[in-house]
Order: sequence, then C-alpha cells, then structure tokens
Amino acid sequence: MSQERPANRFRNQARQVPPTKAAGYSAGSYRAQSSGGRSSGSRSMSRGYWSTAKAFMRERPLLQRLYGYFLKLLLFAFLFSVLWVVVLKFVPVWFTPLVVARKVEAIGAGEDSKIYKTWRSYDRISKEAALAVVASEDQNFPTHWGFDLDEIKDALSEKRKRLRGASTISQQVAKNVFLWNGRSYIRKALEAYFTILIELIWGKERILAVYLNVAEMGPMTFGVEAASQRYYGHAASTLSRAEAARIAAVLPSPRRFSIRNPSAYVQRRTSQIMRQMRALGGQAYIRDL
Repeated sequence: MSQERPANRFRNQARQVPPTKAAGYSAGSYRAQSSGGRSSGSRSMSRGYWSTAKAFMRERPLLQRLYGYFLKLLLFAFLFSVLWVVVLKFVPVWFTPLVVARKVEAIGAGEDSKIYKTWRSYDRISKEAALAVVASEDQNFPTHWGFDLDEIKDALSEKRKRLRGASTISQQVAKNVFLWNGRSYIRKALEAYFTILIELIWGKERILAVYLNVAEMGPMTFGVEAASQRYYGHAASTLSRAEAARIAAVLPSPRRFSIRNPSAYVQRRTSQIMRQMRALGGQAYIRDL
C-alpha cells in the first residue's frame, strides 16, 4: 500500500516571500523590483566599465590604434579562414603542414625525403577503405557534428596517467589540413574552430575524402592511394576489405606499425576492424553521408 509523502515544511517555509502586503508590497512587485534592481545594477556597472575603458583608450592614442589594428586583424583572419575552407571544398589538398614537417625532418636527418602522395576523389577510392577508417577511428562519424561527446566523456572518465585520444575524423582533418602538430590550448581551440567550419561548409563526404587523402599511412606515405600503390601494388579503388582494414589498423601510429610487414598486434587489430565493419552493416553504413 503506497503512503503519501509528507510535506517538506522546511522547503515550503524557505519559499515564502519576505515582504508582505501589510508592508505595501505584493509578492510579484517585490520580485520584479528586486530582479529589476539587480539587472539594472549590473547594466550600470557594465556601462561604467566600458566608459572607463573608452576614456582610458582616448587618453592613449597609440593604444587605441593598436586596438583598432587588432580588431581588423581578427576580422581578416576570420574571413581568410572561411575563404580557405570554401576553396578547399573544391580544390584537392596537395600538401599539409604535416607533409612539410616530415619532409624537413627527413632532409635534416639525411634520409630519403621523397613524399608518396597521390590525390584521388572520393568516387575513385574503395568504399571498403572509407568504411575501414570509420570503423577504426570514428564509428559515430555519420551522425555527430564534429565532436563525439560520448567518446570525450568516456576518455575523461578513464583513470589513466595519459588521456586516450577521443578525436573524431573531422577533428583530425581540421588538425592535419589547417594546423601544426603539437599539444596546446591554442591549437585545440583552433582545431575546434576549423572542425565546426568544415562540418558546416564541407559536409561528411568531403571530410572523409580529405581524410583518406591526407592521413599519414606509413613512412613518408600520405593518403590511401599512395599506401595502396606502395604496399599492395594496385589502385585504392580495388582495395579489398582485408587490405583496407590493415591500412586502418596502422593509423594510430603509422611510422611505428607496418602495412607491408604487419606485427601480431596489427594482424589482431585488422581482424577486429573487419568484425566492426560487418557489425556496422558494411558499406551501407556510409552510403548516405
């Protein structure tokens, strides 16, 4: 038999409005006046700060000019970044900061600095390769808006000395195409900004196409076409499921793991990726990007 919950008298007493009608106030008028007083007070304070700041700038013409230049620079950077993203929606990404960095590193070390990279449009790449990287790197890619909040939450909740990565394919593309390598709050903020831009302007298919063309897939090897030609001897358009899964298996560390001579770990990871590809429903999973 259900029992009626006792009234919370302490909470009811706490909700009583202090002023009474006897004091010349109604509950509504008291709330309106008190909230109005707070909002008008905060607005007055904000206007006061802004007036003080403007007066401070007027007294220092050089600082005022520098402030104007800074605002113009911000506007120029914003317009340029949007234009850059729009252009790359239609133009192949021939090089990235990472490609340049690898080239410079190889020259500095006296090693072979030849870059293996060949651009291929999305329709000339096996959809097994597209499905493999989605299954391996970002299974929520078709549905999220650039950030996988569930993955981020899981990564933060794990008790590790070093947080595991939770970057989506969109975030990786934003970093590889527009930014430098490294870890800093500034770079992460810019990565988030470019991730939003490419999600809005490029769309999923273009993001995945760029990823498949710029991701590092071996020493001095960028893009699935170059990896397929170099390690399998044929075009990316004819990649089998097993070949595509092995390429995806080395993506976490493409200079450590090998497609041509896969370690036991790479072979296990390849099998896992193939199972995930089947579990997602095959190529139909990415058909309507």
